[in-house]
Amino acid sequence: MASLRTLSVVTVAALSLAACGRPGDSSSATPAPQFVEPPATSAAAAPDAPEPTTGESAAPETASPTPTQSPAKATTVKYVFPVKASNVDYHPTHSKYPATDIFADCGEPAVATTSGVVLEVSRKDEYVKGQPDGPLNGGLSVSILGDDGVRYYGSHLSKVLSSIKAGVRVEAGQQVGKVGHTGNANGVCHLHYGISPPCAKTGDWKVRRGVIWPATYLTSWRKGGSKSPVKTVQSWAKSHNCKA
Repeated sequence: MASLRTLSVVTVAALSLAACGRPGDSSSATPAPQFVEPPATSAAAAPDAPEPTTGESAAPETASPTPTQSPAKATTVKYVFPVKASNVDYHPTHSKYPATDIFADCGEPAVATTSGVVLEVSRKDEYVKGQPDGPLNGGLSVSILGDDGVRYYGSHLSKVLSSIKAGVRVEAGQQVGKVGHTGNANGVCHLHYGISPPCAKTGDWKVRRGVIWPATYLTSWRKGGSKSPVKTVQSWAKSHNCKA
């Protein structure tokens, strides 16, 4: 039997999915969410290889590391579900652009998807309700350039750990912060989660917030799988010239 806690997650999901992409929505009169459905087929979202069997601030901390070696092969990269919690859910679609909202209680650990280097950190919530879409929407946030060459972004955090700074190396599953509802989260506890190519590495918030659909990867990682977004991200970067 589903718990009341799980039912509450389903109830608030629609509210948050609309809020993440629509600044200025009133929590007392939230419009029905309009989801962007993933395309059935797309050259920019070609199927990946089968799995192996075995807050944003106006001046966030930034880093632009230069890789010293080629990205690790997808079969050797470890992937971890980005929220460490027993009661967590997410939607396969998202408002306005490809990303997802991972619903969990405020305070649950947000962790690094894979090993890599921290690119940007926002420790201050400067979002003002009603302002246009922009880099402040995410509130407290962290973006990581994975060893696989893919950027992973999580926002609406309630806290970023003091040890997580731009240029610092992190390992898969290492805690980077705590789930919250800072920024344009409409008061709903969740982690906005985006996957993208590094492009400008820092400052390119339209790309950083998400350009490919994360749900199939999240489903794999939650089950302990290693489904890699590398090919899909590379295909998007090539076809869009890093313009979101």
